[in-house]
Amino acid sequence: MSERIDSIEKLQALYQSPAPTSLGKECDSINPFYRRLIESSPFFAIASASENGLDVSPRGDPAGFVHILDQHTLAIPDRRGNNRLDTLRNIINNPSVALLFLIPGLEMTLRYNGRAHLSTEATLLNKLSMGGKAPTCAIVVELDTLFFQCARALKRAKLWDQGSYIDPKTLPSAGQLAKSAMPNFDAEDYDQHLEERQNGSLY
Repeated sequence: MSERIDSIEKLQALYQSPAPTSLGKECDSINPFYRRLIESSPFFAIASASENGLDVSPRGDPAGFVHILDQHTLAIPDRRGNNRLDTLRNIINNPSVALLFLIPGLEMTLRYNGRAHLSTEATLLNKLSMGGKAPTCAIVVELDTLFFQCARALKRAKLWDQGSYIDPKTLPSAGQLAKSAMPNFDAEDYDQHLEERQNGSLY
């Protein structure tokens, strides 16, 4: 069994020092270049924390759905979902969040760390409307640090390479996954109506 790394000193001894760009590229405001990346992204994952641990949640919409309010602040619509409210509950208890933006075809990611709060301000929600429907609330994130992540992880994963795509039919369905946790769940009926139900409740 390999030796446990239980100190920062042991960890640092295993790695070279980071390149100057790795540390120097951090920004404390949204400059025009980073703005273009945020406005071009149709998807990001948001990490949040509670007293019980960590959580990460996907968020997606047409590119431009994340509104830049100023050089230090983003506003994100909370669209319809599963109503677990994991991220929203966490933000109320702990405002620290981390966002990871993806742009299809681009092998860089964008990391945005900050402090969030929830808002039901009517003017803001109207700006975030889609198809005539305003979100129930908005997640407003004040920036701490912002920087791009180099392409190595996405290159290794071949994330945008269609040749690496997996046929969804070879993997468990949503209904089968639910049934694996709830033995009496009707997976077949759930899967039969899933796409129609999702498409009819996007907003």
